[in-house]
Amino acid sequence: MTTESPRWFKSSYSENGGQCIEVATNLVASCGVVPVRDSKWPVGPVLNVGAGSFASFVAGVGAGEFGVV
Repeated sequence: MTTESPRWFKSSYSENGGQCIEVATNLVASCGVVPVRDSKWPVGPVLNVGAGSFASFVAGVGAGEFGVV
């Protein structure tokens, strides 16, 4: 069991429009997950995404697989 705390950050591409998420990639090695949370509600729920699934999602975003917003 790890006692490491998430170190939260959001993308440098984030604008201050209030529609941002924060991730904590520092837990991949010790826990195999990437915690994700709403930056507007830091005390709210956290979604723990498997590291492989998160990497696939990021690759899909980079490849434009999710369309244009």
